[in-house]
Amino acid sequence: MMRNENQEVLADEEGAHWISVSDLMAALMMVFLLVSVVFMVIVQKESERMREVAEIYLDLRQALYQDLLDEFKDDLPRWGAELTPDLVISFQDSGVLFELGSAKLRPAFETILHDFFPRYVQVITSADYREDIEEVRIEGHTSRDWTNARTVNEAYINNMRLSQERTRSSLEYVINLPQVKNEQEWLKHYLTANGLSSSQPIFNADGSENSELARRVEFRVRTDADSRIRAILEKRRRPDNRSDSLK
Repeated sequence: MMRNENQEVLADEEGAHWISVSDLMAALMMVFLLVSVVFMVIVQKESERMREVAEIYLDLRQALYQDLLDEFKDDLPRWGAELTPDLVISFQDSGVLFELGSAKLRPAFETILHDFFPRYVQVITSADYREDIEEVRIEGHTSRDWTNARTVNEAYINNMRLSQERTRSSLEYVINLPQVKNEQEWLKHYLTANGLSSSQPIFNADGSENSELARRVEFRVRTDADSRIRAILEKRRRPDNRSDSLK
């Protein structure tokens, strides 16, 4: 009889033990399910935010592109310039811009900038875009050529120096135009000069470099939507992103 009672007690204890383990497993499953649901909600919210920012960016870019095109479509051909949908106005007639190897603006380029820049500023600082501009970049580009350069790296460094000097010359000229005097403080905050040497060459159909088109000056607008998209992407790439999101 005692043995039977001991066996029953043991069986009850074993049953209680298995019930406890099964309860623990069920609780763990519930926690895992809850974390999964929360994570899915966070991912969905981030995706919706990304889509919303992307739509704002595309709408803003398209509207600004159209306004710039309406303003300059008749002038671009005679300036040797083009406007691209990514909001870059590229002056590509190297014979008009600078003397070879010099950072001094040619009179013809000064005349172009005198006509172009005040109208450009008027468009990008209008109420529709003013608060959404993150940066207005003047970018200087060169070809890969450099007379008497002993190495490719020496040519690149020399061209980097030249492209930086050219963008500074361009910035100095446009920011001192009387027509933009009222916007000088805004321009000092957002307008930058960026020499890029030969890092972004232009090629012919046969794969050779088009040295003439490579020597160019570009005005590029970056909007606030660009930085917001980058911030979302960087946050999603961070290793601790999940833990930050769950706080």
